[in-house]
Amino acid sequence: MSLNPSPAARDAEPDPARRAMTARFAEVRAHSLALAAPLSPEDQCVQSMPEASPTKWHLAHTSWFFEAVVLAAHAPGYQPFDPRWFHLFNSYYESLGTRHPRPQRGLLTRPSLAQVHGYRAHVDRAVEQLIVGADGDAWTLLGPLLELGLHHEQQHQELILTDVLHALSCNPLLPAYAAGAPQGLRLAGHRPALQWLAGPSGALEIGHDGGGFAFDNETPRHTVWLQPYRIGDRLVTCGEYADFIADGGYRTPALWLSDGWAVVQAQQWQAPLYWIAPGDPRAPAPHWQVFGLHGVQPLDAGAAVTHLSFYEAAAYAEWAGARLPTEAEWEAASGLPGFRQAFGQAWQWTRSSYDPYPGYRPWTGAIAEYNGKFMVGQVVLRGSSMATPASHARGTYRNFFPPATRWQLSGLRLAKDGAC
Repeated sequence: MSLNPSPAARDAEPDPARRAMTARFAEVRAHSLALAAPLSPEDQCVQSMPEASPTKWHLAHTSWFFEAVVLAAHAPGYQPFDPRWFHLFNSYYESLGTRHPRPQRGLLTRPSLAQVHGYRAHVDRAVEQLIVGADGDAWTLLGPLLELGLHHEQQHQELILTDVLHALSCNPLLPAYAAGAPQGLRLAGHRPALQWLAGPSGALEIGHDGGGFAFDNETPRHTVWLQPYRIGDRLVTCGEYADFIADGGYRTPALWLSDGWAVVQAQQWQAPLYWIAPGDPRAPAPHWQVFGLHGVQPLDAGAAVTHLSFYEAAAYAEWAGARLPTEAEWEAASGLPGFRQAFGQAWQWTRSSYDPYPGYRPWTGAIAEYNGKFMVGQVVLRGSSMATPASHARGTYRNFFPPATRWQLSGLRLAKDGAC
């Protein structure tokens, strides 16, 4: 396989799959740059905590993925943009060499943002040539690998927004990522009454069925047994969560899991991340304010509550006389008529540990490290958030984070045991 197509290949009309991949590749790669466009070079270099990464690093790392996983391995004659960057922008792939420490990504003032943009352009040209020039056997392998790279980039597109929001929240000026009214987190109508839906029960299959893209952790499809349960038709709102706070939710240890109560005490949590209490000098007002991508806004009682940890979600569910659904319950119920806000609002904590499905086998090669090695100590979230690219969401998607994580756009949906 060569990066330089033969004259015959250049003259031939690309097949539909390659045309579609070229267009999708260009679209996804351009969207990353569009997300970064409102940010200054200084904004794109800062790292506000070890769990987050600078925007500039995200832009480089997603290019590194195509370079290290696709081009270096499958394009003979490919010349790296800068071989030293294989170390700088590796995330956690032990099989692909050494890496710069994650907590120190914000110290990478160089390479410059302009150089990172040059890196992206270099990788883009090489990938586009590879799509055109790969022979048939190579394309059979490369098509799925390129699709993985695009979904990987879409994961980082959401992280660009959530990571920079955390960074901006550390600035006492509370600057907005972008001007304009908040989008995507408002319910239709004003705080409609919660309806309980009867979830499918008995022997059911969950997991990806093989149609279209899926990460390896969504497979294999398998049978689960679900006892009768009910599930909320919508997400819990900010107004409902404010009632939990007003009722002493953060002062009542009986509502909390032991580890969660320890975190509440140690971190002095009193509200979801980015909520600003009435009278706070950062945004003086007689009511709750919320800091988000559009700056400080009055709390919208009808919007889905976000930036909750698993511990907060579980405590709220306990206070509400309910519980969190398991991931199998969520997936089985997500296709029900009346099941609202499955996608595009907030990731939804479940009561399921992030474990392998029965019969799970990771991918082979370097991408074997993509998911499987993280299957311990984390909790599954389902759905998608307002920052998730729409083409990246699906009903079998298994997001996962440690239970104390709050800087993601994570909320909750309630469930109860028993039939309606």
